[in-house]
Amino acid sequence: MYVPPPFQENRQEVIDEIIASNSLGTLAYSTPSGLGATHIPFVHRRSDDGGDGVLLAHVARKNPIWNEVADGSEVLVIFHGRDAYVSPNWYPSKHETHRLVPTWNYQVVHVRGTIHFTEDVKVLRSIVALLTHVQETAAAEPKPWKMGDSEKEFIDQMLAAIIGVEIRVTSISAVSKLSQNREGRDKAGLVSELRKRGEDQFAEEIEKAGDFPVT
Repeated sequence: MYVPPPFQENRQEVIDEIIASNSLGTLAYSTPSGLGATHIPFVHRRSDDGGDGVLLAHVARKNPIWNEVADGSEVLVIFHGRDAYVSPNWYPSKHETHRLVPTWNYQVVHVRGTIHFTEDVKVLRSIVALLTHVQETAAAEPKPWKMGDSEKEFIDQMLAAIIGVEIRVTSISAVSKLSQNREGRDKAGLVSELRKRGEDQFAEEIEKAGDFPVT
């Protein structure tokens, strides 16, 4: 992924937040018949030493990926964060120089790793329990759903219909293109326009992003 220096995202807490808040990842892979992709929710677990750790998920047994992709193959998972079109009219400097063009601000994380599949019921149960806990917590359910809410026979049937996915992360790269290369008044103009459009959270990300020294 091409990452211009002003927009390289190295803040671990920001990267983790992008993944956690946008957990439906695009999993890209290679098969003997060509490139493929699928879209599934992941949970990212960093290792105890703070390393990049693993991504955990599951796919339907009917999904051909686990038969088409060799265990241990390199894959790429893309997590798309917030994004917004940026009009030159939102920058005060445009009205002086008339030398600005439209652009697009966005945040994205690319995770590379090796993919591994499992049919082990205990592992599947732990993956589903973790995914459920994370998403039910995020949904702020007053009484979070858990597998124990359903009959054991039904859960066993559901587990038999899926394949566990573990991606052992080898590298993470991220972009936060948040107008860091613009002067302060232009960033302020952008933030103001985004807030008018209800994009308060993205406006906050732009405010938190440090300015990049332009020489």
